[in-house]
Amino acid sequence: MKGLLVTLRLTLRRAEARDLDDLHAIFTRPEAMRYWTHPAHETLQQSQDWLAAMIAASPDTSDDYVIEHKGKVIGKAGAWAIPEVGFILHPEYWGQGLMHEAMTAVVRHLFLTHPMPHLTAEADPRNAASLGLLTRLGFVETHRAERTMQWGEEWCDSVYLALPRARAV
Repeated sequence: MKGLLVTLRLTLRRAEARDLDDLHAIFTRPEAMRYWTHPAHETLQQSQDWLAAMIAASPDTSDDYVIEHKGKVIGKAGAWAIPEVGFILHPEYWGQGLMHEAMTAVVRHLFLTHPMPHLTAEADPRNAASLGLLTRLGFVETHRAERTMQWGEEWCDSVYLALPRARAV
């Protein structure tokens, strides 16, 4: 099946409308959304709009996946805007190495299928878990910027990272 990545414990596949409830269960969790581009979703419509945009994204500019574990969607990982990667995982699955497993497969896939010199990522400098994961994957910090995004009433800073093709895992 095109658009399918399989690891030891996970299946990464293209998003479908049937994923709404599982994704909404993630997007309504404040702790999962703390460092996302916006606060937790308050309505099912917000999650539905987000999912519709993911499904409709052009394969020329996006290569993004939902993460299935034991038949349930527990997150998403991929290049939401090539070459920038992003990921989110339901908090019940944190600390099990699942996102490392997913992103290792995604990074390998992206470099095998897209002629780009590097991948990029952006993270809030307070998001130690995501920064640690990106570092373990081989990403290196390129620069920082202050007040890059307003999250609710709070301004947040950004750390920018890159993974050159030559350093890919």
